Amino acid sequence: MSTPPAPLHLPRTSESDQLLRIRHSCSHVMAMAVQRLFKNVQVTIGPWTETGFYYDFDAPKPFTPRDLRKIRNVMQNVLRQNLPFRREEVSRQEAQQRIEAIGESYKLEILADLHEPITLYHLGDQWWDLCAGPHVANTAEINPDAVDLETVAGAYWRGDETKAQLQRIYGTAFETPEQLAEHKRRREEAQRRDHRRLGRELGLFLFSDSVGPGLPLWTPRGTQLRSLLEDYLRQQQQQRGYQPVVTPHIARVDLFRTSGHWQNYKDDMFPLMAENDSRRTAEEGFVMKPMNCPFHVQIYKAELRSYRDLPYRLAEFGTVYRYEQSGELGGLTRVRGFTVDDSHIFVTPEQLDEEFLHVVDLILTVFKDLELHRFKARLSFRGPQNNKLIGRPEAWDQAEAAIRRAVDRLGMDSVEGPGEAAFYGPKLDFLFSDALEREWQLGTVQVDYNLPERFDLQYVAPDGSRQRPVMLHRAPFGSLERLIGILIEEYGGDLPFWLAPEQIRILPVTTTALPAAQQLVTRLCSHGVRAAVADTGERLGKLIRNGETRKIPVLAILGEQEMEAGSVNLRTRRQGNPGAMAQTRLVEAAREAVAGRRATLIP
Repeated sequence: MSTPPAPLHLPRTSESDQLLRIRHSCSHVMAMAVQRLFKNVQVTIGPWTETGFYYDFDAPKPFTPRDLRKIRNVMQNVLRQNLPFRREEVSRQEAQQRIEAIGESYKLEILADLHEPITLYHLGDQWWDLCAGPHVANTAEINPDAVDLETVAGAYWRGDETKAQLQRIYGTAFETPEQLAEHKRRREEAQRRDHRRLGRELGLFLFSDSVGPGLPLWTPRGTQLRSLLEDYLRQQQQQRGYQPVVTPHIARVDLFRTSGHWQNYKDDMFPLMAENDSRRTAEEGFVMKPMNCPFHVQIYKAELRSYRDLPYRLAEFGTVYRYEQSGELGGLTRVRGFTVDDSHIFVTPEQLDEEFLHVVDLILTVFKDLELHRFKARLSFRGPQNNKLIGRPEAWDQAEAAIRRAVDRLGMDSVEGPGEAAFYGPKLDFLFSDALEREWQLGTVQVDYNLPERFDLQYVAPDGSRQRPVMLHRAPFGSLERLIGILIEEYGGDLPFWLAPEQIRILPVTTTALPAAQQLVTRLCSHGVRAAVADTGERLGKLIRNGETRKIPVLAILGEQEMEAGSVNLRTRRQGNPGAMAQTRLVEAAREAVAGRRATLIP
């Protein structure tokens, strides 16, 4: 039997210099096409992205899908004209005069922020824009059949909600039409798997305008799924010596001033809550917590700890709040209130390496049990231009060295991410690649020498001296919201048996079968199985369709023939239709599947 061909790799922009030039050039071609088709449209910025490009426009009317088709057609005509891209250096005064001549006010704002030399890029002799490049030499390098426009979205000028709302047109470009076709196939598959749509269909969560954007509401079924994940991790943590804690949702701003969050993270926090204007001006009051770590530090500090108390492992499913911009929100993967499976571990310097390995082992165990196999490790370290870091360079050197030692001991494949560190310390992030080759950050473990210094943490060493502990920040899930969104899309809504909020649904064929169905559900539930009866009075075909829509892992049909035989007729989502099974065997198989956290009813 021949093996199926490997899926076509779609390079990200950062992986190919030529693709970067193509996509950046296509953004200019798109802007030119828009201004050719529509009067009184101003262009703002138009960069490449990892999967394509976009341009932001100030337009009198909203762009429609029909407009996108027109713009794409003009783009293809322009690309076939073999127009050169020409770079020109001009003085600031010359650039200002040219911009004023065409009445482009946004360009004047952009110009004010640019350092000399000021460069323009011309598309033939038909269009130009302020730009630093790079671009292809000629549109002949771009295949018109490998370019497409995708969506229109709103965007505030410079990401500021107080400024003008613009229209952002997203597009993509590849080197070959085959790559574009594969990209479109994956987009269609992504829409089919979209956790926002599936979340509604499966009745897991919802968003309400009355509550506010980025603040999900969890239904009973969704809450059951959250609880299953929390209970699973609690059990894993209990086996590893973690102690559960609960901390408040708000705290005095001084707590976060000491930790450094207020100085370095203020723009991402919800506004200060103060008793009056004078206290607000003095920045005295309360804030909603963006992180749990300062609270866990307070628990550690409540007593003088001995080296015998370490490692001291605190764990919390703590809900935190980030004031994300509206345009950056996206279902469960980018929200304003989310629950982190947070833990902070306080260790002696001598315990650091071993404890770090224990944390990585926990993260890998979680990934295995959740069937997340495609991931890589990223060493998220300081970058050359980080200006929001706290702590001494020596402390950063120690922390980064500890992470490198752990990765070397584990023999893990890893990449280094300069500039990806948290402001208080470096970290080891786990990047999961889903079925559509999209990357998501899930588990993370961070080494922190800085917060123990800022909060003056101590422990009593064997010689009686006071020493400084090292702090590990750890979250295998990252956040429950993001994890659940990723799991829904990775499974296409078909959750593993052990995670499904409703695992088995009994379908009585007739009303006479209803008492027997209810008895079977009682037996299943007594063994920890989440089962229910489809007691709607509808025909069997409709009951089956309803169960399939909800993606119930196992549907058990119970009619007169099955009642006489003491069996059910099974339909499963992952194992087809195995047919008749004795009710006693169903109960036992379901109990074993729950206890063993199996993906399917039958091993």
